[in-house]
Amino acid sequence: MRRVRAVITAIPAGEVMSYGDVATRAGLRSGRIVGRVLAESHGLPWHRVIRADGTPTPHLAARQIALLRAEGVRFVNGRIAN
Repeated sequence: MRRVRAVITAIPAGEVMSYGDVATRAGLRSGRIVGRVLAESHGLPWHRVIRADGTPTPHLAARQIALLRAEGVRFVNGRIAN
C-alpha cells in the first residue's frame, strides 16, 4: 500500500513507530497490513517500526536493535527506552 510506505518513509532517523501507529496514520485498522507491506517492500526503513510493547521484531531483533542504536535509539532490557 502506498500510504503505508509513505508513513514508514517519513519516520525520521532516531525515531520509531509501532505497527499500529503506522496503520492508524495510513488510515488502516490493523497493524498486520503494515507487517505485510514491510515484508514485500524493499528500501524502506523497516527497522524504525517496532511492536506496540516497545520491543523489536523477534526474528530480526539483533539487526533491528543494531540499526536503531546506530541512529541513537536507546534500549533498556530489550525495549525502547523513553
